[in-house]
Amino acid sequence: MIDSGLGAVRRAAIAALAIVLNLHPSGAAGQAPPIEQREVHLGMEVRLVVHATPEAAEAAMRAAWDRIEALEAILSDWRPASELSRLGRHPAGEWIPVSPALFDVLARALAVAAATDGAFDPTIGPLTTLWRESRRTGRPIPTAALDSARRRVDWRAVTLDTARRSVRFAHADMRLDLGAIAKGWILDQALATLDRAGVPAALIEAGGDIVVGAPPPGSAGWRIAVGTAHGDSVVVVHHAAVSTSGPASQSIIDPDGTVRSHVIDTHDGRGSTSALQVSVLAANGATADALATALTLVPRARWPALQRRFAVRVVGATQSEK
Repeated sequence: MIDSGLGAVRRAAIAALAIVLNLHPSGAAGQAPPIEQREVHLGMEVRLVVHATPEAAEAAMRAAWDRIEALEAILSDWRPASELSRLGRHPAGEWIPVSPALFDVLARALAVAAATDGAFDPTIGPLTTLWRESRRTGRPIPTAALDSARRRVDWRAVTLDTARRSVRFAHADMRLDLGAIAKGWILDQALATLDRAGVPAALIEAGGDIVVGAPPPGSAGWRIAVGTAHGDSVVVVHHAAVSTSGPASQSIIDPDGTVRSHVIDTHDGRGSTSALQVSVLAANGATADALATALTLVPRARWPALQRRFAVRVVGATQSEK
């Protein structure tokens, strides 16, 4: 299951499949234009767009940026000092208390893992590490290293204690990678921060993920284009999220010329060779983020059950050219 993690510029090539269409500089007739800010977080450019007075927007957007930064420091598997990275250094069998943020994201990830029989697996960190090293060096992943990493990937080896908000690993040297759910979850939290600050009409975009709050003034919702087999289709949404996952600019090439994407298939531990890109509409960014990735890896016959289970809707599916 997983992408290349929070720290990487993931889904860069597919960001164009989720384009906000109604952000005209002049705004709607009689309305002030939206206020937009961009900063680099999560290893990529993140965009905040709000409808508010300049004074309210400035304070609310600063609070949202601060929230994103604080959560990245908890959930990033790239930062050695993050809580997520430290978690993997504890011995097997030990109960480890964790923060509410980490516990919530991990619980959600394990629920998706169970529903997909491990196609989506938050313990895939050892394989993610090998993929990154192969992409950095241009050398193929050694078979012995791949086999060793695969033995440490098993979502069923993670136990949660809700009462004590603690985590336990059954195996040693396990490593979590929440990259295919944490970004959406962090955007959800930033959107909630804006709402609490009195700025409900907001949109946040990062890579292939978009979360939106209340509609822009005078509008039924935010207009977002998603790629389909018949060209772009427009969805109009509010208080929702759209996520697109699939082959992106990050890839590695096997010695035989096979192109493998940053989405790792847990069946063989290697990057997926699928050219399928999926756009999912959900009530929140965490669910959209995780299901968009999971659906690229499970057979289409299983899509209806997963859509019902997580209350999501596939709004776009295309076969891209790698």
